[in-house]
Amino acid sequence: MTTFRPAPAWLADAVFYQIYPQSFADSDGDGIGDFNGITQHLDHLAWLGVNCVWLNPCFASPFRDAGYDVSDYLTVAPRYGTDDDLAALVEAARRRGIRVLLDLVAGHTSNEHAWFTASADDPGDDRYIWTDGSQPPPAGFVASPGARPGAYLPNFFASQPALNFGYARTDPAEPWRRPVVAAGPRANRAALRDIMDHWLRRGLSGFRVDMAASLVKDDPGKRETAKVWTELRHWLDAAHPGAVLLSEWGDPDVSVPAGFHADFFLQFGGPTVGRPLRSLWNNRHGTDSDDWDPVDCFFDPGGKGSPRPFVEAWRDATAAVAGRGFTALPTSNHDFARLNCGPRTPDQLPAAFAFQLTWPTLPAIYYGDEIGMRFVPGLPDTEGSVLGPRYNRAGSRTPMQWDTTPGAGFSTAPEERFYLPLDPGPDRPTVAAQRRDEGSLLHLVRRLVALRTATPELGSSGTVDVLHDGHPFVYVRGGRYLVVINPRRAAAAVTAPAALSCGPLPRPVEVSGVRFGAHTITAEGFAYGVFDLGAGRSGRPASG
Repeated sequence: MTTFRPAPAWLADAVFYQIYPQSFADSDGDGIGDFNGITQHLDHLAWLGVNCVWLNPCFASPFRDAGYDVSDYLTVAPRYGTDDDLAALVEAARRRGIRVLLDLVAGHTSNEHAWFTASADDPGDDRYIWTDGSQPPPAGFVASPGARPGAYLPNFFASQPALNFGYARTDPAEPWRRPVVAAGPRANRAALRDIMDHWLRRGLSGFRVDMAASLVKDDPGKRETAKVWTELRHWLDAAHPGAVLLSEWGDPDVSVPAGFHADFFLQFGGPTVGRPLRSLWNNRHGTDSDDWDPVDCFFDPGGKGSPRPFVEAWRDATAAVAGRGFTALPTSNHDFARLNCGPRTPDQLPAAFAFQLTWPTLPAIYYGDEIGMRFVPGLPDTEGSVLGPRYNRAGSRTPMQWDTTPGAGFSTAPEERFYLPLDPGPDRPTVAAQRRDEGSLLHLVRRLVALRTATPELGSSGTVDVLHDGHPFVYVRGGRYLVVINPRRAAAAVTAPAALSCGPLPRPVEVSGVRFGAHTITAEGFAYGVFDLGAGRSGRPASG
């Protein structure tokens, strides 16, 4: 088993907040969010209790895939500002106790990157995956745009050529496959070190790594890809021991032993990778795919789903990680529908946050979810947002709703290509309105974050004992805090643990619609509750 330096102590208490820079805050009125806009709203994040921000890609790019098509990893995109603007953002965040992570697109670049334009004219350059032109290319390859014969392998779009980290297996029918020890793969691994070193020396605290499992091709079990990240983690431990790597992998059993400090539960992929998160949130009314196995989500007003698929996956991941890292649970992300989506209504969101912020994972709040911003369906393709007839990501990328002003600080001029409409609903939530209303979702999320931060038992390392894995979902954190979650519209009841009959009733900490009877716990529709059992009372059923 590979041994790494322990994760930085701050990570265990992290509350992440994901910012899509294009949409968060526009400081100069050009219709596109920017670094200065983020800096101007850091007080919102500090007030909310967030202590680590993850920015979607902000490097130079032609933005055919929203910045995931990088043309220069060492230069920020002018649309967002300058290096000095980013440095000012990082410093302003640091003063508020907030760390900043960048998004590292490790598996591909833009076809406008200098590496690719050079490779397209040089048959001896193997920084990318090229056929040799001696036979028709496999399906999915794209014809060379330069003097070089053959074709290249893209990731997602033709404008995103895949970087070559080698193939785990050779194939006589494809003699152009390079081993992981070839010159191009070695150069690309070195480039990743250089990129990370460049930004970490400028005060960033780490990276969320895009498509982290995709590097080495034809790699059963991702063994060779894991070796790449193990090598990079050993370098990181020596050069930047306070930095972290978070992976878009969705399989902590593999990613954390490979060297990542944490891995996200993700929406895409088959039963192993994607089902756990989909089993919580996905009501199939936002971003969706026919390739996803059907599973009823637990946070469904009709009570169709169950917490079991997620709990079982979390238990398996926790056993595999074995204290070496963490799993992270997002509310949504730039690729996945927001919590407030389709028939789901705002009154269903508090229970979702009560669960996310009391479960022993690292919580990641997607910008705007804290006020219940809605997924907006049917928007036009914007910077590569549409990946399929049912997978339009634009609805999760609309401008942050700071106030009721049309555009919320974003230009509505038709020539501003990024502009997307706000949630058109008459009850559109805004930060300004919810700050004034202490009964709002925003204030609840703030209280839950504060409760988690102040209560070790509710954090990522506290124990969890599931008492009832149905409706309501009932569990005890750290042997002391009883949590009750009912995501369905109808009321639900469960027999109270025998231990609760011995002494006074639990003290309510953050409760809505949950009450205790002589022998039952009853939760109204969409109810939630966090209760203090008192020292020495676990709430576990009596043995006998």
